[in-house]
Amino acid sequence: MDSPYVLPDSESLDIATFSRLLDDTTNSYKFLFFLSLLDILSSRLFSVASPIGLKDLAVEMLVNAWYPHSVFRLSFGLQDMVAEKLDSLELNFDESLLKITEGNKTIVREAIQSKNIDDKLTRYVPFRLIRPFFRELRGLKDQQVNSEVKSAAEKFFESRKPFYKFNQDATAILIHPEWASYIQINYRIIRGWVSWGWLQYMQKRNPNTPAIANKLFPPRERESLRSQTSYWRTVIGNCKNLRCIYSNQILDLDDISLDHYLPWSFVAHDQLWNLIPVPKSVNSSKSDKIPSNDYFARFVWTQHRGITTFYEFGSKKLWNKYVEPYFADLGFSDEAKLLNYEQFKQQYELKVKPLIALAVGQGFEPDWKYSLQGA
Repeated sequence: MDSPYVLPDSESLDIATFSRLLDDTTNSYKFLFFLSLLDILSSRLFSVASPIGLKDLAVEMLVNAWYPHSVFRLSFGLQDMVAEKLDSLELNFDESLLKITEGNKTIVREAIQSKNIDDKLTRYVPFRLIRPFFRELRGLKDQQVNSEVKSAAEKFFESRKPFYKFNQDATAILIHPEWASYIQINYRIIRGWVSWGWLQYMQKRNPNTPAIANKLFPPRERESLRSQTSYWRTVIGNCKNLRCIYSNQILDLDDISLDHYLPWSFVAHDQLWNLIPVPKSVNSSKSDKIPSNDYFARFVWTQHRGITTFYEFGSKKLWNKYVEPYFADLGFSDEAKLLNYEQFKQQYELKVKPLIALAVGQGFEPDWKYSLQGA
């Protein structure tokens, strides 16, 4: 699929070559390197007064890879070593960090920086990325590429203006000032262009995984569940003795939390059709596990009870807002089917059960059951 991003032209820079830097990419390194380079450049306010160390770029590559790999368990490809490197670091974070936002990536970065990061991630990719600027280097043997690209980048830095060149011992890169200026002016377009390529790459390697676009980058901040909580408070307030599907406790408006039946770290959204009210202690014990199939019928029944109760007692103005995800995500075709229990159950069997199987296939722990000991 063609990218929706068109890189702006330039009178002095080779945009045609720049636009091909990510073509025919067979592993994640170029995307992660490019994104990390943009992140560091932006954090430096696009100043090129000092070089960017390849070790710093390797750390940032792991930071950018951590979210899709460690939170959502996405594959980077069978031969890709980034995930293996992340696993070898044995980063153990508090569970709350699994809902990381862009603003607190610093915690992940500091943890990675404290580890021994070797040069494997950046041993080849900085040289391969800018190789298209030097057509005469086609056909080189692998062991020649690094030294020849380094020499060519130095030789043609002012005439051809490659994206960057290397310092003397090739442990850092120096961005060409004109490219830094171009990126600063067009940052949103360029980052969107790289991110689009990264999305296409990851979709090919995770073809059955839902919501890939929501799993590549942390949100700037997690959305509040205030609206969804308001919905369920209306339902509980008008349903006598509505019970938790896991513990069978009567739900108390002063002690409820919303549980993602399918873990948030799998679905990457807070849609109402996947949220169920539970006591706070039950929610904390479940974590991101997949509930036992024993709970599925109660989950569907409670979801339907919520829909029918809100339809009867809730705000007519909010009704369409709340039920829209049921139509869009679960494929309900009309309001009558949504309100009919048998048809509601049938649609959940058809749409949600395959997602459960997919989550288990991706490594989420299945068959969780509530117990007082685990609370």
